[in-house]
Amino acid sequence: MNLEIAPGSFVALVGPSGCGKSTLLRIIAGLDSATRGRVVLAPGAEQVHASRAPIAYVFQDAHLLPWRSVLDNAALPLELSGMRRAERHAAAREVLAQVGLGEFTARFPAELSGGMRMRVSLARALVTRPRLLLMDEPFGALDELTRGRLDEQLRALWHELGMTVLFVTHSLSEAAWLAERAIVFSPRPARVLLDHVLELPRQRAAALRLEPTFAREVHVLSEALERGGA
Repeated sequence: MNLEIAPGSFVALVGPSGCGKSTLLRIIAGLDSATRGRVVLAPGAEQVHASRAPIAYVFQDAHLLPWRSVLDNAALPLELSGMRRAERHAAAREVLAQVGLGEFTARFPAELSGGMRMRVSLARALVTRPRLLLMDEPFGALDELTRGRLDEQLRALWHELGMTVLFVTHSLSEAAWLAERAIVFSPRPARVLLDHVLELPRQRAAALRLEPTFAREVHVLSEALERGGA
């Protein structure tokens, strides 16, 4: 495949299980190596390999350290980079407030709901102020109401912070609601079946999900999957 992602865009990646969506994210993040081809991040005219780019990754599971507080979990990337305690805690408090957990900094993971743990994971990713945020079906295990609220919060943060987001999901409605552009992959080995700019307003309220224009966009994605044999 050959994909170009515009800086500051929100792109959803959808396709059947096992087609390679997560593998693609891991290659972009530098966690896996491609046997052929390359991934390039191009800020302006300068080209930098993705493994050296300011990238953050949110996995399917929150992967929080149970013996550390919410504050210390969110500050972990800054601690590993050598930032002083007071500075990293200040940065972590700021981003935890952005994800709605400003009052829970002293709690531990076992004291949190599943949705709150994912918000800590999101805060831990955002604390480094990444230019590229990779998200591998982060809300898939949550109930529909919690998932919808986190989708709204994520989109608001994207508007506020201006980072590029690549978001893997199996939910076509989540892809359509969150993203500006959706890329539909075939079954393994993944090939691009559809590269689609969503014809939806930039500012989106929850009520958009009930409108005919939204249903049409979800249908476009669904038809592409069906044509590809998913």
